[in-house]
Amino acid sequence: MTSIKPMEQSPIESSSDRITKPNASNSIIGETLKLDDNTHDLGVALFQEVQQYTPEEIEAESAEVRRLIDWHIMPIFLDKLSLNYASAYSFTDDLGLTGDRYNWTAAIFNFGYLFWALPANLLIQRLPIAKLTGSMIFIWSIILICHIWARNYAGILILRFILGMFEAGISPAIMVIVSMFYKRSEQPTRMCIFLAFNGMATMIGALLGYGLGHASTSSLKSWQLIFLVIGLLNLVWCFVFLCFLPDTPMNARFLSRKQKVIAIHRVAENMIGVKTTTFKWPQALEALLDLKVIACALMGLACGVINGGVSNFASSLIKGFGFSGIYATLLQLPTGAFEFVLIPLCGLAAGYFRDSRCIILAVICLPPLGGLLGIRLTSLDHRWVLVGCTWLQYLVGAPVILCWNLLTTNIAGHTKRSISNGIWFVFYAGGNIAGANIFFTREAPRYFSALTGLITCYCGLVVIALLLRQYMWWENRRRDKVLGSVLRSVEGADEEGILEGFTDHSDKDNLHFWYAL
Repeated sequence: MTSIKPMEQSPIESSSDRITKPNASNSIIGETLKLDDNTHDLGVALFQEVQQYTPEEIEAESAEVRRLIDWHIMPIFLDKLSLNYASAYSFTDDLGLTGDRYNWTAAIFNFGYLFWALPANLLIQRLPIAKLTGSMIFIWSIILICHIWARNYAGILILRFILGMFEAGISPAIMVIVSMFYKRSEQPTRMCIFLAFNGMATMIGALLGYGLGHASTSSLKSWQLIFLVIGLLNLVWCFVFLCFLPDTPMNARFLSRKQKVIAIHRVAENMIGVKTTTFKWPQALEALLDLKVIACALMGLACGVINGGVSNFASSLIKGFGFSGIYATLLQLPTGAFEFVLIPLCGLAAGYFRDSRCIILAVICLPPLGGLLGIRLTSLDHRWVLVGCTWLQYLVGAPVILCWNLLTTNIAGHTKRSISNGIWFVFYAGGNIAGANIFFTREAPRYFSALTGLITCYCGLVVIALLLRQYMWWENRRRDKVLGSVLRSVEGADEEGILEGFTDHSDKDNLHFWYAL
């Protein structure tokens, strides 16, 4: 555990004493902060209790608390990949999705996602997050099952739009859950593990698609079975989610009272508190003007273009290299393995090496960039090389997750965080819409226009990530000059930064906030 031991007294203990003063709303803490009872974080009550335990007690039980959290906060999500698997069979023919109609069937999902991205993030701030997310997964599953009754182009467009709406809040919810339960240094690994299980879902989905592709019944076709089975799996999982995932560390049933206190103590050094439900308009405006948010949103746009193209057209690409429908689905198995193994390694590196997030984000863009150049330049006679280059495109999950982590660690103020996350996902959804519509059927199997667009996006990701790192490094240096000598923990926190995090100050207002590069 990374406590701030170099200080003469524990910052957590000092913070608790100050927060519990009878006239806390009128007291001044440090030189920058007035506590207001109306802005207190939901975790303050437990935060105050840490003074009841010695540093030795906290240190001894911290690892056990982290282990318990790990075992209870790692769900698996299946997503819109079912459309990709279904396209390998008679899905497109049965619903008349010829020409650009399939492109729009893929894209309409992201219109729903874009429409609901910002409202979903505001709901996440205001409502119990586990119950909200479980409910979204439940409705998402029902809508996916309803796909089996789609009979025409208009029907599938409506279903895909609604499906996108109810997926819009799931990924932001994961971001908030991770930031509530894990320290800064632990978040990249955990976020990458979440996405790695998406890789596992890809492999399971590919196997299901392959198996169901051989199945035939008098009432359901192969693509209908794919939607039905994946929908039912998610329907079962939503009840697991609702029953076992806590809304905050404070109501985690798998933790004792003492362990809950330690859980809050662990995340105090994130300098963002745990959760505040009050909406603040100044923070919303600040999010719109923050260069960090704008940079992350542009990276989200680039990631969206890449993801929108690859996730919905991988089967089409592989089929264009000379493989049949069922084998095109089966050949997506290694893409899940890429996600499941390589993306967590990026998270481990980002958590282990301090201030390495932006650099790792830039570096991990290089292999898929090379893969795109390979698809563009390699002869169609070398179809296995082309398939391998296609597999590399599934590493796009790594820059996506690292973008998420840059937001969760470097944006403070819960309204600002909600708006920033919403902006990122709006741009991401917009990118997915563009990505799904730059694959022109007349250019199959090479799709040169699409490849040019994806190459440009990866180059943009590298440049923006490095510029963002330099900007945050400069801001950290500027704050050091203003504050003078400040003792910080390994996580970059000092006493006043922790205090201001629990009073819902933004990273701009909290001069003690330290950016993770």
